[in-house]
Amino acid sequence: MPGGRRAVIRVLVVDDDDLMRAGLRAVLSSDEAIEVVGEAADGRAAVDGVRRLSPDVVLMDVRMPRLDGIAATRELVGAAPETRILMLTTFEDDDYVFGALSAGASGFLLKRTRPEQLIEAIHTIAGGESLLSPSVTRTVIDRMARQPQPDLGASRRLRDLTPRERDVLELVARGLSNAEIAKSLIVEESTVKTHVKRILAKLDLRDRVQAVILAYETGLVRPGI
Repeated sequence: MPGGRRAVIRVLVVDDDDLMRAGLRAVLSSDEAIEVVGEAADGRAAVDGVRRLSPDVVLMDVRMPRLDGIAATRELVGAAPETRILMLTTFEDDDYVFGALSAGASGFLLKRTRPEQLIEAIHTIAGGESLLSPSVTRTVIDRMARQPQPDLGASRRLRDLTPRERDVLELVARGLSNAEIAKSLIVEESTVKTHVKRILAKLDLRDRVQAVILAYETGLVRPGI
């Protein structure tokens, strides 16, 4: 985050269920490093809330009235790029997952996630990382497998990457962590982190989620290969 990471992570909770919002607030309030600065019951109120409160993280439901979570995320990525979006839903449908990630969300969790995992996810997202589990990576891969031809326009964006950066991007797209990539390439983990930062900067991407999607769109990585 610009100016350094804040000591307290400011979170906006967005869900159309009153009891769910209350439950999420209670879970997050158990962590002294997290402050719930507001709530919203639909996507339109979420967008307004972000503009008013400038939270670090939005915990966003997918299916809501007026404006759904995916549409709200897409709007917020342009209006408040410093705010990170963590999608939380009861639905495991790949359309929701892919739609949320393509819209610019930095992570995707199911509502049955344990409280400690939710808190950890908030810290991960606030720290500038993405929450990309193997199951979510699999969803992206499966969706990209249905697209028969690489996006040639997107492929041109890879020209500025060095050979090593392309190697790192490929491994990121296969769902490897920085530590796993470092082991595979026989380099320090700090070196991998530097490569990832440069890749995101060169390709003008927000996080690893978008990097994975771009890698499959360009054909750099093919499902099953």
